[in-house]
Amino acid sequence: MRVAERINKMTAEHPFRLVTVDLDDTLWPCAPTIERAEEGLYAWLERSAPRLTQACDQEIMRRHRRDLMARRPEIAHDITAVRRQSLFDLLAAYGYDPAMAEDAMALFLEHRNQVEPYADVIPALRDLADEYRLVSVTNGNADVERTPLRGLFDLTLTAAAVGARKPDPALFLGALRWGGVRPDQALHLGDDPYLDVQAARSIGMVAVWVNRAGSLWPEKLDPPVAEVADLTQLQQWLGGV
Repeated sequence: MRVAERINKMTAEHPFRLVTVDLDDTLWPCAPTIERAEEGLYAWLERSAPRLTQACDQEIMRRHRRDLMARRPEIAHDITAVRRQSLFDLLAAYGYDPAMAEDAMALFLEHRNQVEPYADVIPALRDLADEYRLVSVTNGNADVERTPLRGLFDLTLTAAAVGARKPDPALFLGALRWGGVRPDQALHLGDDPYLDVQAARSIGMVAVWVNRAGSLWPEKLDPPVAEVADLTQLQQWLGGV
């Protein structure tokens, strides 16, 4: 279907013309992905920079990154920049060439993008892509085009690219500008009540909570317009919109 025909079809049949989608913990489990990436990086450092790993375990390295984010708020939105700078500083502190940080980050990102989407994700996104323009929006540093979801999104936006992390509206506003749509013509899907649902609806978007973990909704927030356990339930909800 040509793009113009697709847009006309969407406008005629659905209240939404664009769907933004969070990545980590919405489309794949985040913690095991990061854990594998950090373990792979640490094993590389044990071989390449043993003085560093003898002095710093993974928790010390995490604290170093957190401290760096507090000291360098201008890069705190860019997780890759934070990790790279942290490695640069630690390598230099223990007598290694800080340029090694580039190889270290390349290895980390290779592992970072080896995500395992939930079983419902790829079939559902393929179906949704026939009806809506899809934009991924993430605070993280996964590169969708290096994951099994390559080719399923019309646009990918990261906090690093727009200069701010959710709940700042920059990611959502960037998607709306690209799509040329009003907030009420856009739907957001995400797992975090604050960073996804509340952040999106605060600028007038409709937001659906993707609650895969069976968590309780925060009492201090108004309930979402819909709660789904997976994207199959989302498709069923959209069928009734």
